[in-house]
Amino acid sequence: MNDLLNAALAAAERGWPVFMLGRSKRPVANCPECPKGAHDPATCGHLTCHGFYAATTDPDRITAIVTAVPTGQLAVRTGAVSGLLVVDVDPAHGGSHSLADLVARHLVPRTLWVHTGSGGVHLYYHHPGREIPSRPMPDRAGIDIKADGGYVVLPPSTHHRTRLPYRWDVSGGEPMEMPPPLIDACLPSPPANPTTAPAGPIPTTGGGGISRPERLLEAHLDAVRNAPEGKRRTTLYGAARGVARMVAAGAIDQADAVAVLTAVGQQAEQTARDIRAAIAGGFRDEGIAA
Repeated sequence: MNDLLNAALAAAERGWPVFMLGRSKRPVANCPECPKGAHDPATCGHLTCHGFYAATTDPDRITAIVTAVPTGQLAVRTGAVSGLLVVDVDPAHGGSHSLADLVARHLVPRTLWVHTGSGGVHLYYHHPGREIPSRPMPDRAGIDIKADGGYVVLPPSTHHRTRLPYRWDVSGGEPMEMPPPLIDACLPSPPANPTTAPAGPIPTTGGGGISRPERLLEAHLDAVRNAPEGKRRTTLYGAARGVARMVAAGAIDQADAVAVLTAVGQQAEQTARDIRAAIAGGFRDEGIAA
């Protein structure tokens, strides 16, 4: 535990907020006072609840967190909150080949980096100051971007499967600035066939007992817009089911429904394939062919 605590305090001195994961590299379960949706995770004051929302740079709080989870893995929250963007390379999924291509194209300058316990690497860069979601790097197999809404495991944690430690590279150094081409490579690809939502208010009519269909539609769309990373596809599916019920009630035209759901799916940075699947699945499960 002393090694983890010393590493956590050292990270905090660099301004990096840290927290503890469980042994399986998953966030520690919330306490009974924090059921899902009970409150805003960012305002919860508990030591280990809500994953990276518990991350901190306060030495006393860090000591308490590590003491509470002494056999877990140390992690740092990435994104604008820490000033970090980490390029996560996984050789098991083709990451070495993708990294070699990035190096050949001079997109990844040498920087502070970690040998992961799974045989990959974490390349640490300064966050560029614009929102970059944590997600797979577009068109680069085996490379994930850990930025806003993400985290990575820190040395000297031990990988939960290989039992090998995460290690800082002996070259040391500091995170480097990202060159503009690397920033571009980290951004989501634009949709191949963008769909424009119907101009102006979506036509709705009171039907099937729905007294304010325009408000109900907007609530479904807002749920997708506000869904956190990792929940957006399932939220889009849920919204599609809700909107499909509105179609069945005669409150909205089916073509308009599909168009506005497709548009909000694109706003949520979902792929065209996932958008089609979520809408079709939601409509099908409500007995409507999309």
